[in-house]
Parts: sequence; structure tokens; C-alpha cells
Amino acid sequence: MKLEARLFLRGVLFFVPVGLVYGYFSHWESVGTLGIPLLGGLVGMIGAYFALVSRRIDPRPEDDELGEISEGAGDQGVFSPWSWWPLVIGLAAALAFLGLAVGWWLLAIAVPVGVIGLVGWVFEFSRGQHAH
Repeated sequence: MKLEARLFLRGVLFFVPVGLVYGYFSHWESVGTLGIPLLGGLVGMIGAYFALVSRRIDPRPEDDELGEISEGAGDQGVFSPWSWWPLVIGLAAALAFLGLAVGWWLLAIAVPVGVIGLVGWVFEFSRGQHAH
């Protein structure tokens, strides 16, 4: 996680000055002048979170500059083998973005579909074939 923390924290050193330079050359246009430094703040929050997490967990093979690829072999996590719930959540996100273009009434359909998909995905391993 140290690599990711450094990557994101260096983004702060990029986005904040670029936002100020953009503001100067655009005669302090409001959206970009505020948005780019705020992006630097968001990147900084992610980098700070990764820095905190990297202190709590053991070093990974990615954190060792002399690490070998074979050191990272093995299980990388638990994934749903035949899950359809990400498709439902993607459909809900597509409906929500379509609602921004077509009409806000589509959000009334997208939000319940998204909630159902999220609940189904979270509790997927609580029942059925893959129950723990």
C-alpha cells in the first residue's frame, strides 16, 4: 500500500498547482479554478487513507523494490464465481445516468433497482449454493 499512497499523495503536488495556474490563465473561471484543486484534495484523502492502511497491514510483495513476481502468487481474495448482481448494479447505474439526460423520473426506477442489486450482492454468500 505504500506505493499507492505515494502515487496518490504526489497527485496533490500536481493538481493543486495546476489548478492555480489554470485559474490564472483562465482569468479565474469558477468551475475549473475550484474543481482542479478540489480534485487534488480528493486525491490527497485517498493517499492519506492508503498511508494509514499501509501502517496497519504487513508489507506486500508490491512494496518491496526487490520483490519477485512469484512472491505474489496465491489467492488474491474472494470473488463471486457466477454472480449476476454486478450486472444489476450496472443496469441501475446506466438508468441513473440516462435519467440525467432524459428525465429525472428515471431515477425513481434506477434507485430501487440499485438498492436491490446492492443488497443481493452483499448477501450473496448468505444463502443458496455458496452460503457460508
